Amino acid sequence: MLTFVGLGLYDERSVTVEGREALRAADRVFAEFYTSRLVGASVADLEAYHGVGIEVRDRAGVERDPEPILEAAESADVAFLTAGDTMISTTHVDLRMRAAERGVDTRVIHGVTAQSAASSLTGLQNYRFGKAVTLPFPYAHGAEGLPASVVDGIEDNRERGLHTLVYLDIKVAGSSPAGPAEGEPDEFMTASEAAGMLAADWDPDAIGVAIARAGSPDPVVAADTLATLSERDFGAPLHMLVVPGEVHHLEADALATLAGCPADVLPEF
Repeated sequence: MLTFVGLGLYDERSVTVEGREALRAADRVFAEFYTSRLVGASVADLEAYHGVGIEVRDRAGVERDPEPILEAAESADVAFLTAGDTMISTTHVDLRMRAAERGVDTRVIHGVTAQSAASSLTGLQNYRFGKAVTLPFPYAHGAEGLPASVVDGIEDNRERGLHTLVYLDIKVAGSSPAGPAEGEPDEFMTASEAAGMLAADWDPDAIGVAIARAGSPDPVVAADTLATLSERDFGAPLHMLVVPGEVHHLEADALATLAGCPADVLPEF
């Protein structure tokens, strides 16, 4: 059996009760943290809290050489962990299909996702979100300015009145030739950096909503123009950014009340 367990958004306690039980009952536990991280907990924290040993795999060890995971799951109960939800954004459908092809039973235990948290914390209605985009570090996509896919995604959503969730780049040390080397600090794009890139190369006066440390005891949510957000410090990672489309009057009230959006930035009703 191969059980995919989403750990939620922040620390060792963010996992669901079902996920915790599956994790603690597993014979072997694998994890990857190159797509996202639990910034409120280390691997050692997870191991101590749940009473398990965790074998962390890098990108190559999951995507190119998953054999140790699959082989273990053929004869034992194996848990595979990621931050958030294992099948949303940090998708591992390929690994699940490989297991199925070998006759290994699989199941998914979902965790809270950045996508649902973005709606919950901002007050923007979840069914008014369009396609999400990911904003990479400039050095990572090999070109100057914003990637066309990011601009096109935001503008396509806005044409339909939809909000855009912008995932911000993470470079885990040693996981990518373009990122920090093994032993160097991980690199996390901040909401202010993302807002600055969008303000410079797209629209400085558009509304943005910065979200920092979703799932933690002290999340920060702030709405203003992209140009203004680019000048603010939102503290420790992880960060997200939302670019609203057409704002319903209840959403406008929520952005003012929950995210401190100035009245002159919001549309008039």
